[in-house]
Amino acid sequence: MNHLIRIIAISFVLMTPAFAQRLVDPATVAPEYRDAAEHRRAEQLKQRACGLKAEQAKILLRDRAAFVLKCMDAADASK
Repeated sequence: MNHLIRIIAISFVLMTPAFAQRLVDPATVAPEYRDAAEHRRAEQLKQRACGLKAEQAKILLRDRAAFVLKCMDAADASK
């Protein structure tokens, strides 16, 4: 019985959701990688904005990736 409780406890710990990727801060990156960090941060901000648009439009989870990709393409095309 004790082993069963341990197995259940371990399975609950492993099932916790992973944390989202944090925004890159170009100021904390080494100078030689700063340009890449700035580019990555811009991409992350676009992804977050498109994710918020998907939530506001109440897009289903199964369709969210396609919606975000189209949104990001539209943002790139408008520049």
